[in-house]
Amino acid sequence: MHKVKANGAQIPALGFGTFRMSGEEVMRVIPKAIQLGFRHVDTAQIYGNEAEVGAAIQQSGVARGDIFLTTKVWVDKFAHKDFIASVDESLKKLKTDYVDLLLLHWPQSDVPLAERMNSLNEVKRAGKVKNIGISNFNIEMMNEAVKLSDAPVATNQVELHPYLDQSKLLAAARQHGVSLTAYYLMADGKVPKDEVLKDIGARHKKTAAQVVLRWAVQQPDVIALSKTANVDRLQENFDVFDFELTGAEMAEIAKLAKPDGRIVNPAHLRPPHWD
Repeated sequence: MHKVKANGAQIPALGFGTFRMSGEEVMRVIPKAIQLGFRHVDTAQIYGNEAEVGAAIQQSGVARGDIFLTTKVWVDKFAHKDFIASVDESLKKLKTDYVDLLLLHWPQSDVPLAERMNSLNEVKRAGKVKNIGISNFNIEMMNEAVKLSDAPVATNQVELHPYLDQSKLLAAARQHGVSLTAYYLMADGKVPKDEVLKDIGARHKKTAAQVVLRWAVQQPDVIALSKTANVDRLQENFDVFDFELTGAEMAEIAKLAKPDGRIVNPAHLRPPHWD
């Protein structure tokens, strides 16, 4: 598996996301995912499964230093005093003294962005965090975050799938050396049923889901988060590095984007506007 280099971070291009996974599912699936070859695990304070993620990594038999571990600070912990305490709590739950990447989970907050970025920098200087980043930021807010931070921003984790054109955001991120980490790649179950994607998959003896994971990681500076609670599907999600989509196929997938393609859009958390 190749790694995406982003402002000093080396992030495995294929990660395992744990959004909406119960503690039981995490304990059942993550050790097997790591044993299979996944080396990038993504969680968040709000997911309520950090403790299980930490235990699962320990149970996997793979050294902590070989795992790229990401978590995210929730919006109610953005004030400095709450922020630092929440990171310490996350580390305790994750059974580690550092995370490889710490993100601000959503942009909307009464806490000034400068204060939030200062807190990210503080925990990085303290060695609790190796790299810092943001999530769900639009171009304007991403540019501001980069400007306000002493440490470079490694990634902006955003909704990204064939039905949502994120090319403007990706181009803006690249100008700062920032990667995009793609979540919701299966578009709430639309991808596996898509006839265009199934047809492309048939050409490569792959599924539509594998085609979209490949489409993501084949784009420079993009990291893909896969997810399944089904152990039998782990191998399918992992086997996306043994084929390559043609330029024509990449363009075919890009044409699936729709003006109303965004799925994740909570009014109380999102930026004032999307790009």
